Amino acid sequence: MSFTANWSYPTTIKFGAGRIAELADACKSLGMANPLLVTDKGLASLPITRNALKILSEGGLDSALFSDVDPNPNEKNLAAGIAAFKEGGHDGVIAFGGGSGLDLGKLVAMMAGQTLPVWDFEDIGDWWTRADAYAIAPIVAVPTTAGTGSEVGRAGVLTNSETHVKKIIFHPKLLPGVVICDPELTVGMPKIITAGTGLDAFAHCLEAYCSPHYHPMSHGIALEGMRLVKDNLPRVYNDPEDLEARAEMMSAAAMGAVAFQKGLGAIHAISHPLGAVYNTHHGMTNAVVMPPVLRFNRDKIADRLRLAADYLGISGGYDGFYNFVLEFRKELGVPENLTAMGIAPDRIEELAVMALEDPSTGGNPVEMTLENTKALLADCF
Repeated sequence: MSFTANWSYPTTIKFGAGRIAELADACKSLGMANPLLVTDKGLASLPITRNALKILSEGGLDSALFSDVDPNPNEKNLAAGIAAFKEGGHDGVIAFGGGSGLDLGKLVAMMAGQTLPVWDFEDIGDWWTRADAYAIAPIVAVPTTAGTGSEVGRAGVLTNSETHVKKIIFHPKLLPGVVICDPELTVGMPKIITAGTGLDAFAHCLEAYCSPHYHPMSHGIALEGMRLVKDNLPRVYNDPEDLEARAEMMSAAAMGAVAFQKGLGAIHAISHPLGAVYNTHHGMTNAVVMPPVLRFNRDKIADRLRLAADYLGISGGYDGFYNFVLEFRKELGVPENLTAMGIAPDRIEELAVMALEDPSTGGNPVEMTLENTKALLADCF
């Protein structure tokens, strides 16, 4: 099978090994002459980033690098990115990296031309209409992990450094104009990041599939996304050079982000505050809380997961699916619970309140209340 393709869903995607070579052309197609490449601190000095800058230079473009991006980006990172964008006279953004680099890059492109504070564009009702859409700079997205799917998303997650609350900032124009999905860029990921980002993709697909909202297109994408992760994440975990499996994981990551238009749920509602308060890796946190959430939702999702288990080649219906998740996590080195992650159960009430304020709660099959969310969090320890 050829793992090279051009897709136009949900945006222009150039998919395939080696396609980072088309970065300069992608920028030019959106009218950029001087893009700012935004990535995280860990990626800034790596060969894949230096190569991207070289491709831009050889393509006749001016560019600069901004990498003051934390693992859970906050408004201070955003302010620094906006300052770099303005000082360099940039006319577009290349959002490059995992979820943190992609999200912050997209938000720099959005906020560099706005007059209102970023929190005014939280994903609530029609708040996005407050933004000046014409002032949003064009975006090229280049994922270097296979997890968040932010490259095909219309939002960015930003942590408030004062309140330690993660907020989802939304605007339709945050969907990048061109995406380059090159699985070769993911080959150098450490095992723990390969596992954490891959399980993030699985969580996106699982929660979208279980969400009670009506969206058959996302429902079907979520189901196939779970299959791709099940079949390919162990392959790349054990053999980082397996480019076919890397490509399938990159597809699964994008599929998860498309699928969760249908909704997320308690996995993300809990993992967002945990990440904001304790700075844990988002995907790995999702994986840790996944079994307690499956138990929490069992009565509402058992029939649906029986169908998923059949499709995934897992026998035993809901119980078979649940046991698969336990074994899958163990195979990928996921901590058994939050205690094993080094978190103490001393802020459950506070975390429960934060979870209920997270927009992901609306997609959970079981209605979340303060009492049952506190019990669910306690179960995660």
